[in-house]
Amino acid sequence: MWGKAIKITQLRGFDIKIDASWLLIAALMVWSLSTTYFPSQLPDADRPTIWAISVIAMLGLFGSLLLHELAHAIVARRFGVEVSGITLFLFGGVAELQSEPLSGNTEFWIAIAGPFASLSIALAFWFIELLAYFAGLSEAVQSVLSYLAIINLVLALFNLLPAFPMDGGRVLRAWLWARSGDLLVSTRTAVTVSTFFAYGLIALGLYGVFSGSMVSGIWPVLIALFLLATSRATLIQLETRVALDGRTVASLMTHDPWTVDPSLSLSELVNRVFLKRSISFAPVVENDTLLGYVDTQIVHKIDREHWTTTIVEDVVEPTAPDNTVSFDMMALDLFKLMQKTGRRKFLVVGAHGLVGVITLSNMMALLNVSRDIR
Repeated sequence: MWGKAIKITQLRGFDIKIDASWLLIAALMVWSLSTTYFPSQLPDADRPTIWAISVIAMLGLFGSLLLHELAHAIVARRFGVEVSGITLFLFGGVAELQSEPLSGNTEFWIAIAGPFASLSIALAFWFIELLAYFAGLSEAVQSVLSYLAIINLVLALFNLLPAFPMDGGRVLRAWLWARSGDLLVSTRTAVTVSTFFAYGLIALGLYGVFSGSMVSGIWPVLIALFLLATSRATLIQLETRVALDGRTVASLMTHDPWTVDPSLSLSELVNRVFLKRSISFAPVVENDTLLGYVDTQIVHKIDREHWTTTIVEDVVEPTAPDNTVSFDMMALDLFKLMQKTGRRKFLVVGAHGLVGVITLSNMMALLNVSRDIR
């Protein structure tokens, strides 16, 4: 997401959060509705009325987006897919699925639930607008209802475009997955289609910019860049899960790593270990006892002129739960830990002490091979 989302409430057991970027789009919506859309629909309305119905329309869209994502979340939960919550951000909203659907059929129903909900909301607003007309309610009320009906129809149709990971892209992947039975291949195809679609949006946006419509031209470019980034990130996440699934740390770690004695000077450490062995991370061991580790980041904190007089024992990072892992830990769990903490290198321990080291590079090497094969 764009920043740290703030939880505002909980619905049907799902945390509802708002990213700071949504506040920006909400403000832009109110400004746009109050300066262009509603003044054109209600030329005789005064400014307070225009501003009031603009805010109401924005809140109505806010509720509509929540219902759209809530539909995804409820259907996902019925199919056994965990959903941590719903977050609204710059380009709409997202139901945060904690795992991939189990089949193409499941993927289809989860994906189609959102557009179906938006279409239903659009029909509901049109029906309420009709009732408001016959009830003789003000044109301002009818105009807000009409806007919400139109915007929900647009939301439904836009989300059905074959751009992954939008709903239409997920429907496409579901169809491909049901035909081939291969989630990874289906995802790669859906991402390829989405990439071409995104480049088309960029071309459309640039045409708008060079034609003099800066605002309408920028949005397609921003949406396209978002699609390119999120579709690629989703594919990498899936490729990583496929590559690491069922593997333990022991199967990926560097066995019998080069270790250093705590009495070694930093100068000797750099020249005889880091440079000579082409490594940047080394466990510190004394009399078969693991003390911790030292790496190039630690060395960089010490002024070079003090390297000859400073020994490893002075700067060693002691072993702790946040820098050591068990050899039988699942590799996928470690990868998630790396993403959460930002730490890229770990000491691997067994019943009798140090058994190896594992780094992000170990995992990326497997991922690269897996990409070439699968």
